[in-house]
Amino acid sequence: MEHFNVFASKLVPGRELFSPGHKACQGCAPALAMRYLLKAAGPNTIIANATGCMEIISSAYPDIAWGVPWIHVAFENAAAVASGIEAGIKVLQRKGKLAPGKINVIAIGGDGGTFDIGLQALSGMLERGHEVLYLCYDNEAYMNTGIQRSSATPMFSSTTTSPAGKKIPGQATGKKDLAGIAAAHNVGYVATACTSYPFDFMAKVKTAFETPGSKLIHIFAPCPTGWRSAPNEIIKLGRLAVQTGIFPLYEYKGGQYHMSMELPFLKPIKSYMKSQGRYRHLSEEQIAMVQENVTARYEWLQKLAAASQEG
Repeated sequence: MEHFNVFASKLVPGRELFSPGHKACQGCAPALAMRYLLKAAGPNTIIANATGCMEIISSAYPDIAWGVPWIHVAFENAAAVASGIEAGIKVLQRKGKLAPGKINVIAIGGDGGTFDIGLQALSGMLERGHEVLYLCYDNEAYMNTGIQRSSATPMFSSTTTSPAGKKIPGQATGKKDLAGIAAAHNVGYVATACTSYPFDFMAKVKTAFETPGSKLIHIFAPCPTGWRSAPNEIIKLGRLAVQTGIFPLYEYKGGQYHMSMELPFLKPIKSYMKSQGRYRHLSEEQIAMVQENVTARYEWLQKLAAASQEG
């Protein structure tokens, strides 16, 4: 657990750049992600934020929760706008109209605005190598507009557009591999994170800004409203997602994979699913099917990490 020790040994900044008093639901993990993100990034930061939960809850006129320069952009173009900001900073600094020095540029999108609607712009940003950190906060559906499925929605999860029925038990396809897609662009840094492990997440933000080129962090952020779970269980659910192997924590840097947590064993996924209404329709056979898929993917990631160490 290298990241936990590295960042926990330092004082976390006390200044809150993502203000309390915003309009998020009780138990909103994405709001925690924004708070941790800015504690790691600091005030010398500019954000392009796609339409979504974090935009809606943080910027209702006349109030705003952001303590750094922040731009609301369309659902599909956070990565493109952030790319323009980064290019503009370089031009202004080259012409002497802006003081030299590093300014952290961050693009933020939910799973809908990243996995689906904004994937083209994200791919362009990664391919061009802009000095931008893209943060995807993943609550596994389009929560802001009514809990519709996205390509981040897990298999058999029930949403308003993938409802559980007798013939089709919820979402029919599996979750898209966003981190793998980003890594395939051969970018500087890719990582997965979870709001239940804040020191690991903040350390990965620090690493991202220390790494040249484009970078992406995919953070798992439970949504009690969309998942039909108790608001006071979001930290527990995040930890279980990691400990069951449903959402492994790892990094891709320099063409190599590294596991952020070495688990002695995986907890059964049933312990994670049982307190979420979106999974209450599942049979034991369907849970076993998901378990098989989760175990296979986790073992595949372990092999990638082991091969990287050997190389």
